[in-house]
Amino acid sequence: QDGGSPPLSSNATVKINIQEQNDNPPQVLYPVQTGGSLVAEMVPRSADVGYLVTKVVAVDVDSGQNAWLSYKLQKATDRALFEVGLQNGEIRTIRQVTDKDAVKQRLTVIVEDNGQPSRSATVIVNVVVADSFPEVLSEFTDFTQDKEYNDNLTFYLVLALAVVSFLFITSVKIYRWRQSRIMFHSNLPVIPYYPPRYSDTLGTGTLQHVYNYEVCRTTDSRKSDCKFGGAGSQNVLIMDPSSTGTMQRIQSEKSILDEPDSPLE
Repeated sequence: QDGGSPPLSSNATVKINIQEQNDNPPQVLYPVQTGGSLVAEMVPRSADVGYLVTKVVAVDVDSGQNAWLSYKLQKATDRALFEVGLQNGEIRTIRQVTDKDAVKQRLTVIVEDNGQPSRSATVIVNVVVADSFPEVLSEFTDFTQDKEYNDNLTFYLVLALAVVSFLFITSVKIYRWRQSRIMFHSNLPVIPYYPPRYSDTLGTGTLQHVYNYEVCRTTDSRKSDCKFGGAGSQNVLIMDPSSTGTMQRIQSEKSILDEPDSPLE
């Protein structure tokens, strides 16, 4: 339309073709490919020609011919034993299985789409040639986990053990250090237990009455406070801590209280 008066105009038809772009590679659904697990197919030694071992399942989220998939055997332990269907991904035997065939067979299958340029994905199929399950177990552990994977796992386990040990030792040392600091600066009384050394003058071997005392000490003072309970009898002897056999006779409770600074062991 022009800007004249009156304006004049004309029409044009534009056709737009939206073309699919091959921007997605194929995705393998089976066999599942994970680092820590293993999927292995068992083929009996009595398997005949054309025996179906397994089927590779893959999809492509593109549309049209970009989503058309083809399957090819890229590598194999024995290429003369297995083949892969070009369109369906079926893995079958192409000859009779014999006793000379290796127990462990590994196949690498490549899946390609029909785009331009084509995109692809690979999948590893593990096959065990055996007639019984116990025979499979003897060969099962050597398949997927290679030496590098095992070395990495061992390294991380050792590293984790070392870190845990270091943290444990450090926490113990910090705990002991804090406990020592608390005991050194604390103003709370420390009440040790001193077992009494008493003897009955009657020679009966047991005390008829008990004489108790408490010793209260603090970490920041050399002074001691002694508290005496009542003595129910005067037939009580305090034994000499030097174990010489000498004894001091306590005549009465008053004589003890009159000498608070004397040693009371």
